[in-house]
Amino acid sequence: MAGGIEIAFEPLSSRGRGGDVVVFVGDDLALSGPAAEILGRPGAELVARAAASERFKGKAQSALVLPAPAGVEADRLVVIGLGSEKDRAKTDWTLLGGFTAGKVGGRSARVVLDWPGYAGSARDVADFTLGARLRSYRFDQYKTKKKDEDEAAAALSLLVADPSGAQAAARDAAAVAEGVILARNLVNEPPNVLYPEEYARRVSELTSLGVEIEILDVARMKELGMGALLAVAQGSAREPRVAIMRWNGADDPSEPPLALIGKGVVFDSGGVSIKSAGGMEDMKGDMGGSAAVVGTLHALAARKAKANVIGAIGIVENMPDGNSYRPSDIVTSLSGQTIEVINTDAEGRLVLADVLWHVQATYKPKAMIDLATLTGAIIVALGQDIAGLFSNDDALSAQITAAGEAAGEKVWRMPLIPAFDKAIDSKFADMKNTGGRHGGAATAAAFLKRYVNDVPWAHLDIAGVGMSSTPSEINRSWGAGWGVRLLDRLVREHYER
Repeated sequence: MAGGIEIAFEPLSSRGRGGDVVVFVGDDLALSGPAAEILGRPGAELVARAAASERFKGKAQSALVLPAPAGVEADRLVVIGLGSEKDRAKTDWTLLGGFTAGKVGGRSARVVLDWPGYAGSARDVADFTLGARLRSYRFDQYKTKKKDEDEAAAALSLLVADPSGAQAAARDAAAVAEGVILARNLVNEPPNVLYPEEYARRVSELTSLGVEIEILDVARMKELGMGALLAVAQGSAREPRVAIMRWNGADDPSEPPLALIGKGVVFDSGGVSIKSAGGMEDMKGDMGGSAAVVGTLHALAARKAKANVIGAIGIVENMPDGNSYRPSDIVTSLSGQTIEVINTDAEGRLVLADVLWHVQATYKPKAMIDLATLTGAIIVALGQDIAGLFSNDDALSAQITAAGEAAGEKVWRMPLIPAFDKAIDSKFADMKNTGGRHGGAATAAAFLKRYVNDVPWAHLDIAGVGMSSTPSEINRSWGAGWGVRLLDRLVREHYER
């Protein structure tokens, strides 16, 4: 990917030359001591005059960009507002890093990470670097003509009170950024490039970080009895795969793992129940849940997380063909439960059913979380800024909700009641793969619940946030890589020892 960013750390007393100088002010427009020293009296006066003429009030997420004053060895002066004292006390450091990187663009800059009343920690600075890295991401490898600014890589020198402490904390943040970027790359790839076999090959690259990889091919899936997943794949010329990733970072290798399961439909035409042409190109992103799992395993392994985590993804392509599965077919899942196919476009739950059952039966996890771009119904309910959470366990649900709030990837718990489970009962099989139009996200979750037994489990329907989500200060990409930061925070706070 072009662009990117380089980040270094220097003491607040450092003096460099060239590039931008970035300083931060509150609504009183007061500069910190180090910032005032770098700008000198002419610089401080320039800020005051320009703020008055441009009506810059120092509000949070506002900026004033000026030519550097005489005597300051810089190209531009970027003044970033932080708002009131109350606003500064609840600064979102990741968003601040993204906002700052956005104002700098593909330039080099010295960022004076200090302001009156500053109380940031090394971890806060690390979150700032995370936001800057995520904002700098671009996916343009298939463009043959690029603008000069598209080729430029930003270089930030962060002037901080404790450079060594900030640098150490930022290593973990860099690992998380790598995981998010990997997930974004996977979601953004075209389906003629990222077909199941190629996807499995890319997953196998995690072995370089110490992740154990097992790839199940068609022969192995038939041997196991993954009839639901294989039914979805049978209309495609591309064979399916199941990729299983094991990160054993806990001191006790026998400790039951946390299991993360992802829907990996690399292209979803809808099969025989074919989708309309409008927007079908977006269905390359129907593997966003699996991308989040792969990205999380990368992040955990790269930062050497002290936890045992299993990642498992079902990778298929859902295509119409003379060999495609059909509405009214009855398939037998790995669990032995039979499924009447009502709609071949309700395919993701069939893929997840076999993978969920395999993981809970084989690895005996302490908890399971699946992520899937599963239903349009969740977008109708929650829009494109929040994911739907369904769970059979209140404690796990609360942990995920808190981790999402802290990481800036929010979820909202949705109901799972007996009526939703009853809606998927079939006249001809144990269940049908859709409960109809009403409560579509909930009946899909009820379907998945039949494949987890008594394991604490949560389902995240990320259809609204996993692709074509709302742009933010840390994401300008079609594929957001949503879920990696949430899951990393969850593991860090509840599963590492």
